[in-house]
Amino acid sequence: MQLSINRDIFSEAVSWVARTIQANPAKPILGGILMEATEEGTLLLASHDPEIGAKVSVEAQVQEAGSCVVNGRLLAEFSKVIPQYAIEMKTEGNKLDLVCGSSHLSMATMPVEDYPKAIELPELAGSIDGAEWQQAISQVATAASHDDTLPLLVSICIEIDGDDIALMATDRYRLALKELTWEPARKDMSERILIRASRLADISKNLGSVAKVDIYADENSNIVGISAGGRTNTLRRVDGEYPPVRNLFPEESTGHAVMNRRDMIDAIRRVSLVVEKNLPVRLSFASEVVTLEAGQGDNDRISDAIAIEGASEDISMGFNPNYLREALESLDSDFARISFTQATKPAVITAQKEADGEEIEGYKVLQMPIRLYE
Repeated sequence: MQLSINRDIFSEAVSWVARTIQANPAKPILGGILMEATEEGTLLLASHDPEIGAKVSVEAQVQEAGSCVVNGRLLAEFSKVIPQYAIEMKTEGNKLDLVCGSSHLSMATMPVEDYPKAIELPELAGSIDGAEWQQAISQVATAASHDDTLPLLVSICIEIDGDDIALMATDRYRLALKELTWEPARKDMSERILIRASRLADISKNLGSVAKVDIYADENSNIVGISAGGRTNTLRRVDGEYPPVRNLFPEESTGHAVMNRRDMIDAIRRVSLVVEKNLPVRLSFASEVVTLEAGQGDNDRISDAIAIEGASEDISMGFNPNYLREALESLDSDFARISFTQATKPAVITAQKEADGEEIEGYKVLQMPIRLYE
């Protein structure tokens, strides 16, 4: 294998592929990056892990086609610090030589035949706008559990029903639901896909807000493929039946309050300064104001208040301040609406463009209250 390639293109591709390499792989070969140079003038870089894989193709000036496997971490670190010159690469025996200006790295190669075979992508399920996909994943992932003993709840459930696609996640204390439209490969497709939330969020963030994301999935494969901008990730699905969480959302509310989203977030941050572990922040809604209080007895106490609109009745509710703040931060709007039924029943948080406008449909967060004791 012999080729030359733009330094920035190579560095970005290597860094992206190396993100899926485990810190302590089970076998040395799994810590490698596979590089394949083709006569058509492309360089394919791939990493493989039993749970997640990555693949990207970039343009290169290929003098001699070939392939090799080298230490992925070392290659990624070297590509970050090399000078701004074209990179020359050549394999000789069991060595790969990389030359960039005055910098020269000689790397030991590993047998290509020992590297795992590329995972075949399942059928194309459909395509979705990249910016919408990235936003949806970032919004929903905040509600997923971090308890690895609950594999279903550390996952995001992707629910496909023809032209509609929904993403949902819950940790039993909160539930996020995002509903979108997309371009399905089949109009009659109906599928539920579970993917670990942290992996899906990391992939989405690193793909960026590209024009279009292709999703590959079918009921006969335990692999899901996500591809955009020449980059492809493969992930293993999480086994199991996701709980029927949609029916947790109340069909109607007895009241609601609309507030400036940023003012509410700042107020939560202030009162959280005295919140002890697992204790709630009290929200007392009145006709034109919501009062936030934290602290108990002779301990430090903080209260704050912000203006609201729409509250039809006085009600006091307790919430985990971090969960409430994260729900508000996930909204993409100037105003937030908190809808409620009873003090001990879940509240629903949605976005609103204007204080006296209508709530924005498509994304909502259900927040479980914490019982308050006087």
